[in-house]
Amino acid sequence: MSAEATSPGVHGRRRGLPRIDLRRLGRAALLGPASRDRLPDAIGHVADAHRAHFPDADLSVLRRAYVLAEASHRGQYRKSGEPYITHPLAVTLILAELGAETTTLTAAILHDTVEDTDVTLDQVGREFGKEVRYLVDGVTKLEKVDYGAAAEPETFRKMLVATGNDVRVMSIKLADRLHNMRTLGVMRPEKQERIAKVTRDVLVPLAERLGVQAIKSELEDLVFAILCREDAARTRALISENASAGDALSATADALGRVLREAGISAEVLVRPRHLVSVHRSRLKRGELRGTDFGRLLVLVSEDADCYGVLGELHTCFTPVISEFKDFVAAPKFNLYQSLHTAVVGPDGAVVEVLIRTHQMHKVAEAGVVALGNPYASAPGANESTEGEGEGAADPTRPGWLSRLLEWQQSAPDPDTFWTTLRADLAQDRELTVFRAEGGMLGLPAGATCVDAAYAQHGEAAHRCLGARVNGRLVALGTVLKDGDTVQILLAHDTSSGPSPEWLEHARTPAARIAITGWLAAHPDAAALPDAAPRPPAVLSAGPRGPVGVVSDLPDAPVRLAGCCTPVPPDEITAFQVRGGTVTVHRTECPAVRRMTLKRTPVPVSWSAGDTADCHVTLRAESFGRPRLMADLTEAMSTAGAAIISATVEPPIRQRVRHTYTVQLPDAALLPGLMRAMRDVPGVYDVSRAQQPAEA
Repeated sequence: MSAEATSPGVHGRRRGLPRIDLRRLGRAALLGPASRDRLPDAIGHVADAHRAHFPDADLSVLRRAYVLAEASHRGQYRKSGEPYITHPLAVTLILAELGAETTTLTAAILHDTVEDTDVTLDQVGREFGKEVRYLVDGVTKLEKVDYGAAAEPETFRKMLVATGNDVRVMSIKLADRLHNMRTLGVMRPEKQERIAKVTRDVLVPLAERLGVQAIKSELEDLVFAILCREDAARTRALISENASAGDALSATADALGRVLREAGISAEVLVRPRHLVSVHRSRLKRGELRGTDFGRLLVLVSEDADCYGVLGELHTCFTPVISEFKDFVAAPKFNLYQSLHTAVVGPDGAVVEVLIRTHQMHKVAEAGVVALGNPYASAPGANESTEGEGEGAADPTRPGWLSRLLEWQQSAPDPDTFWTTLRADLAQDRELTVFRAEGGMLGLPAGATCVDAAYAQHGEAAHRCLGARVNGRLVALGTVLKDGDTVQILLAHDTSSGPSPEWLEHARTPAARIAITGWLAAHPDAAALPDAAPRPPAVLSAGPRGPVGVVSDLPDAPVRLAGCCTPVPPDEITAFQVRGGTVTVHRTECPAVRRMTLKRTPVPVSWSAGDTADCHVTLRAESFGRPRLMADLTEAMSTAGAAIISATVEPPIRQRVRHTYTVQLPDAALLPGLMRAMRDVPGVYDVSRAQQPAEA
């Protein structure tokens, strides 16, 4: 099914394909089932389309499904006056044309039986198996009697959860919505607009993410015709006025075909008209349109390597527009799409866009996950009794958006929150992949920041996030990530730490926004601290003041603590006698000890038994720059019982700030608590004892 070769004048139907006569199908449906040895006439179109993709398919199950659906819906009519059975038949035909396998078609025929007739899910399961039962259940709406105004969002939630285990659920829903949109003209204008808006906000993005471009493009045209009637009419008139636009493209296609034949490359070159919305967007972007702007050239080859062969010949024999080149073969889109995009200057000087792909790529580009058949059939341990209902079934598309959606919807129990957040999430139409420093990947929407990566990786533990490293460099949490970045999230040790309200400005994913909003709602006092998360005050008792005692083997020599490493009890210490006879005491791991050992003899020293009072220590804090950081640090140190003797703050480098503090503690035993209190200050990711060069 072609996504862009549509006739704008007929709601986006493809040129060259005869419209199915739904009234004739309805009359055939009313005649009842055919004899046992052949299919009912009413599903002959479905059988033909299915056999085109699966020549050896067993159609007996489709016959049985049709018999049940026709008998169940007999006597029911659509608002158009057609027998209701015409709707499930049309939905099934759409999927059959896209290449859906037999199980999906069976469920499509039955998709409204449980919702609108007396048929039960158990009956469907007994007759057609657990897979079909699961698919039918997934697309069955929830009753308004039970859910009221929340019925629609909760139905979509149920459907998306089911899609998480089997993407074929959403394939049936998309085909169902497409046929309903094709026949929406019998509805009241206000109801048309309501359905069209939901289709635009939810179903079109879902079709894009599942790669079903054929359905997505036609849905876009149908929505456009309802919500933007004047623009749609203007665009249709523009297409009609340029009915001969394809001639310019055909000339370039013929020239390209000759070039490829001479190069020995077997390829099919087609003119691919743009669909209604695509022409409208081109007009807004480029202003006045030329003939070649109403379509593209599509080149289909057999092998991946031939794609690049065609590209080479194209760029050699025509003038390429380099800025228009995109390689989605080597780097597929998140929705399975693969193709080479380029543009060249044609013989008449007009720019022609060209798509190059294999036949298989083209099938997937048009049908997306529908073209995968049963994507779970080859999964380890998969069988008829478990397929479609398995826990944690692998996402057959590029991992990311579906898993994220399933996770955050669990944190949005309120239907309004879910519905609003779903629309916002689906509005993010591009994906990127980042790599975790610890190994593994994260799928995120384009524009995601380190805040989003933190919550995607750690969940609610990301409340303790202090900062991040991107590609080995320290960055602020608001840093926007790029495809292929390596991200390491830095977390505080204090489990009571929480996010700042400012994080909401950087959060792009629903999971991050819902988690942050929930934490702030549970901790209303946090809103009063715009630059810092709340932290419990560290109340530590102060001991008696006095000099720290060091016992030396040179009792008459004066003793001092080295300023380079500021040792305190119970540090392991080493001492050396320096100029003037003073014994200088260092921490054993101090860098100065190794140098001094080469030319001086260590002096045996030890701490006085039980004496840990009144010590000086130098601490170094590494942090990300932010307002009020120094004020918060000094407040935390004062609360911990430390008196600041001196402080230095180095100029920030790449948003990284280094603070050095020399403090006096009433008791050396308070040092670990002081360092913990400093680490708990939001923005501080490391606190260490200073080790500076010392004179020998």
